[in-house]
Amino acid sequence: MSTEVVVQGELTRVELDGAVATLRLDRPPVNALNLAMQAEIRTAARWLAGAREVRAVVIYGGPKMFAAGADIKEMAAMSYQDMERDSHLLQESFSAVAAIPMPVVAAVTGFALGGGCELALCADLRVVGERAKLGQPEVLLGVIPGLGGSQRLPRLVGPSRAKDLILTGRYVDSEEARSIGLADRVVADDAVYEEALALAHTFAAGAPLALAAAKRAIDHGLNADIATGCEIERQAFAGLFATDDRRIGMESFLAEGPGKADFLGH
Repeated sequence: MSTEVVVQGELTRVELDGAVATLRLDRPPVNALNLAMQAEIRTAARWLAGAREVRAVVIYGGPKMFAAGADIKEMAAMSYQDMERDSHLLQESFSAVAAIPMPVVAAVTGFALGGGCELALCADLRVVGERAKLGQPEVLLGVIPGLGGSQRLPRLVGPSRAKDLILTGRYVDSEEARSIGLADRVVADDAVYEEALALAHTFAAGAPLALAAAKRAIDHGLNADIATGCEIERQAFAGLFATDDRRIGMESFLAEGPGKADFLGH
């Protein structure tokens, strides 16, 4: 199936392949995340969140590089007053990615460092190339992660492992990333995007409202005690009984067995 560009920025674009959208980072040579690029990411993420035709998303920086981090030259020229003003918008950009209601897969090649790693952390799953390197080296610049890394990384890999990476600033290779839970799948570098795209198409075949409800229950439940989390789950579970997709899924299961339903998304 041919792809269609549905959101075109100067440094990013959103391409649609059936029900799967790819948010492509396009700022050669290393996709340094400057202020303009992060603003485009925020715009694209908000568009994706409201796109009824999209059922899954891939974030991809190209065959050689996911994102090597923030634009340090731009950042070095910023004052405290500049960053106090702009840091809210920068966090909003990545929070908008994390808030995309459909499943999101990061396809990581080359480096995902600093802001690049933080962007990958906003995805639900990470497909990582064999030669990729990931890390949060901000302390080596005299700062800390500022786009959610100090919060999302420990929730993913645990506080001790997150502190190891953040306090040393060291990089991890793909195998260590997989061993600590930072990478979900490790594949050959030239197979990263196709693997991520195939995974996204698998998600896209599912019931969109159920997928969104499951993602929301997990994400919100992690920020609550288990009793509150179970109540979040119960409400989402019960609410899905008001959808056509629940009826379609159960009728299809009874007639043909699992995995045969054609969901409508309502």
